[in-house]
Amino acid sequence: MVAVLTADLINSRSYDKPFLKNVITLLKKEFEAISKEHDAIFTLFRGDSFQGIIKYPEDALQIALRLKTVILKVENTAHKKSNIPVADVRIAIGIGDADYNEKAITESNGEAFHFSGLTLDAMKDENKKISLKTGNDNINSEFQVSLKFLDNLAEKWSIASAEVVYYLLKGMKEQQIADLLQRSQAAINLRKKAAGWEEVQLLLQRFKQVFSKP
Repeated sequence: MVAVLTADLINSRSYDKPFLKNVITLLKKEFEAISKEHDAIFTLFRGDSFQGIIKYPEDALQIALRLKTVILKVENTAHKKSNIPVADVRIAIGIGDADYNEKAITESNGEAFHFSGLTLDAMKDENKKISLKTGNDNINSEFQVSLKFLDNLAEKWSIASAEVVYYLLKGMKEQQIADLLQRSQAAINLRKKAAGWEEVQLLLQRFKQVFSKP
């Protein structure tokens, strides 16, 4: 059993070329980092979409959020400085069996790929940004609710909040983030609380609990 992430940038045609190039460059760097830290493989396609195989499904939601926050925290320097995210992403997580070719992910097959691809297509009409599909209806029902709450929470994140969540997802402590961003620890703590980090952590813990192999 594996997790497959299928995703596309939202309204990417409205991004100016330098900004889109910057987003894609940061995504590629994040793919490399995640692949080293986790047993995962990623590929870009169509210029604004990507797909990844996560061999340990319990890590899938944390990885999806890392990819989301690395995009949310990108500033568009060509426009008036704003703390509102310019870019965002739609990510579908499919968990199940899969037959895949590590050198040609988009040519791979199996239920995890079907779950992920079909879910992403449906999300475009359902106004969802993170969604999950498995072969277990009870699990699907549980996370349909909790991921909707996560969507609503993430909609309120500023660039600064998303940046802090990104580093927290990487396992960094408040003081480490404060030193990196040249801010006080108190400021980082405020951003963490504003982002609802405690609630995010609880959801990540539940996800790991459900999908960790016995």
